[in-house]
Amino acid sequence: MAYRTHNCNQLRKEDAGKKVKLCGWLDSKRDKGGLLFAVLRDYYGVTQVVATEEPCLSQLRDIPTESTVSVEGTVVLRSSPNDKLPTGLIEIVPEKVEVLGRRTTQALPFEVSHSTEAREDIRLAYRFLDLRNPAVKDKIVLRAQIVAELRRLMTEQGFLEISTPILTSSSPEGARDYIVPSRLYPGEFYALPQAPQQYKQLLMCSGFDKYFQIAPCFRDEDARADRSPGEFYQLDIEMAFATQEDVFAVLESVLPPVFAKFSGWEADKPPFRRVAYRDALETYGTDKPDLRNPLVIKDVSAELQGCGFAAVEGKVVKAIAVPDFRQTRKFIDRLAEDFKVKTEGGAMYWFRLDENGALVGGISKFLGEALPALKEKLALSEGSFVALVAEEKLLPAQKRAGILRTMLGTELDLLEKNVYRFCWIVDFPMYEIGEESGQLEFCHNPFSMPQGGMKALEEKDPLDILAYQYDIVCNGVELSSGAVRNHDPEIMVKAFSLVGMGKEDMVKKFPALYHAFEYGAPPHAGVAPGVDRMVMLISDTVNIREVIAFPMNAKARDLLMNAPSPVEPKQLEDVHIAVVREEKK
Repeated sequence: MAYRTHNCNQLRKEDAGKKVKLCGWLDSKRDKGGLLFAVLRDYYGVTQVVATEEPCLSQLRDIPTESTVSVEGTVVLRSSPNDKLPTGLIEIVPEKVEVLGRRTTQALPFEVSHSTEAREDIRLAYRFLDLRNPAVKDKIVLRAQIVAELRRLMTEQGFLEISTPILTSSSPEGARDYIVPSRLYPGEFYALPQAPQQYKQLLMCSGFDKYFQIAPCFRDEDARADRSPGEFYQLDIEMAFATQEDVFAVLESVLPPVFAKFSGWEADKPPFRRVAYRDALETYGTDKPDLRNPLVIKDVSAELQGCGFAAVEGKVVKAIAVPDFRQTRKFIDRLAEDFKVKTEGGAMYWFRLDENGALVGGISKFLGEALPALKEKLALSEGSFVALVAEEKLLPAQKRAGILRTMLGTELDLLEKNVYRFCWIVDFPMYEIGEESGQLEFCHNPFSMPQGGMKALEEKDPLDILAYQYDIVCNGVELSSGAVRNHDPEIMVKAFSLVGMGKEDMVKKFPALYHAFEYGAPPHAGVAPGVDRMVMLISDTVNIREVIAFPMNAKARDLLMNAPSPVEPKQLEDVHIAVVREEKK
């Protein structure tokens, strides 16, 4: 006989009088002596069981919660309906109760229905219990639904899903590799792919036209709220004979319906706003702007020079104006202190206009002569508040102003509600001076095509060269980077030579890609939005680990499976590895 005739979210008032058999976990019990209420929970939902007769009464009383049980009985109408539940009009009067899997532990690490209130390390160590909580499980179900919809939409547009290798070669793609030792080739290693970057470009060289994959990526990097350490997934896309705008058109047709369908929020319709990288830094203080925030950054360096306030003299000064500001001095002081903490010592300056348009508070006494110019530049009116940062160099001033903009937008509750605001960040610099090295480095993706091609590489200052590189950003979260690829081997050699890598070294690092280009490569372009980040945004979740079935913790440890962990000496011997322990000092 089958384990069940119905699931725990299936029975309705029309089923009253039916003989049924349900299976699930014993969620909770309320014992009233000669009356016991029990809630049975499975993947689909919950159903109440009411026992008044032996032996079922004693059996249910004896079974620990979170045990799996089978209940056979009759569907009856509830005397006290629960309108909040789909099954809230009925209950089961049991005639037979069977334990399928008894909980043998003395105590639960947390109440399943309140697992989200437990410490994260406990939740991850008992993730199989945590996932029984419908509030947690539903995010994983949502993820599966989103992935299925992405696959459907990509296939409808003629993209072919192709799986690329997991064991590959180490490649300098911006993060540290996870390496896998070889048993057959002593001293040699595979690497887990940071992304299928080279493989998808090789597919274009192989004659495929439109590729996609829900691709696993592996990077040995630190965790953040929007980044899972170790492993993550992306909607990997590549197109032959494609321009930047072709790529944009694909994602602009895929993302809005997915975001709107599974969230109920409004999503931007195409075309998405395009913002040049340098304009994004100047206007929003970041290349990941949250366009729900109406505040913008203005440069007031010229307007404040000679005002007599020493902290701004000779500095790059950025200002953010807030109209109709009604907060107290206490709020301003707290904002300044929080800003100092977030920026590790940064200073926020401020002034405001009262109801009569007069300067008050902060650095007002220095600004009398500058007020007309400030009013015009910042569009100030009665009740306006202005926050300022001053730094020696442009980029630190932009970034700190960006932090301040985010703080003001959040603290003042200025962000649009229940909307997704997308934008493309375009025209990234091809090169930059590395903060640590002080040398010329690739700014974004080394495989990108420079705007202007070989001519730009030969004639322009490297720092003035732009690339066909782009990011897609949603509500201040970077979903993906992408680029029009450099498919010309000569341009590739020249591009790498500017960062000090000769042809021989470049070919050694990227042999397959270079040689494929020598056999006639098509122009191609791609992008790869992060699936985990998409689900995080759609589910309105702050921590990305909440949308991953079995995530690592912030320190890249799997607390459930105890990984990483030591292995047997024989396993190390098989792969020709000796572990050398550092001596404690």
